[in-house]
Amino acid sequence: MKAANLELLRRLPEHLSENIKGQDHVILPVCSVLRRGELGLANTRRPRGSFLFVGPTGVGKTEITNVFTEYLFTDAKPVRFDMSEYQTHSSVEKLIGEKVGDVGLLGRALANVDHGTLLFDEIEKAHPLVLDLFLQVLEDAAITLASGERKNLSGFYVVFTSNIGAAEAMRMRSAPFASVQRTVLSRVNQQLRPELVGRVTEKIVFASLDYATQRAICAQMIERELARLRALGLEIEVGADALELLVREGYHRGLGARPMRAAVERYIQERVVRGMLA
Repeated sequence: MKAANLELLRRLPEHLSENIKGQDHVILPVCSVLRRGELGLANTRRPRGSFLFVGPTGVGKTEITNVFTEYLFTDAKPVRFDMSEYQTHSSVEKLIGEKVGDVGLLGRALANVDHGTLLFDEIEKAHPLVLDLFLQVLEDAAITLASGERKNLSGFYVVFTSNIGAAEAMRMRSAPFASVQRTVLSRVNQQLRPELVGRVTEKIVFASLDYATQRAICAQMIERELARLRALGLEIEVGADALELLVREGYHRGLGARPMRAAVERYIQERVVRGMLA
């Protein structure tokens, strides 16, 4: 491997820590899987690595997937599927095709792509037949489309996210996190098929975000939005008072950082609009 790529892997923990707040415990296990995958140590008959990220909504499960995919694959995005759209018996046909010649949404998304990240959000909502496909993906790093084409997925990381146990985790906010992890993973093992869970490389529980963490996330979101607008030739200053206002407006105990992002974008963009119209 080139020295530049080795340096990329050395800096991976720092990069993830800079971008993912309040989840320090996930950094090392995620980096371990990614480093083994990038150094070619993973079994080539399986995906480069697989994850099951579990926890409340808006705590960074999808965000960390976006961050490491963009970092490792030069600004690429994960190939994402929302499993809430695959709850019926016909979902398999939607995913891999209905008849000969049809490759389905998965086949179309993977056309001319042989590496990256496959992200399956809210796996607990998928139809059991779709879960059967995931067994094949995790065990053989391959999937056969209705067209007869067999796609090799050994160049991909596979990420499943789930909100299983989120309600219990929120009720246990004052409990030691080790107890939260045991409770959530116990719920995962009850609700998901053991043969699927057992094939996943790393199963990681994400913590809920406290006020201080959401405040740090808000400051980070402000900087990113200002940088995005500067790239468009727009300059705007946001003072400390605005930060406190946005934290109060965007903080949500149950929904995590998602309302914060909406509050930051709305506030800053509205000020830009007012300035332009004036």
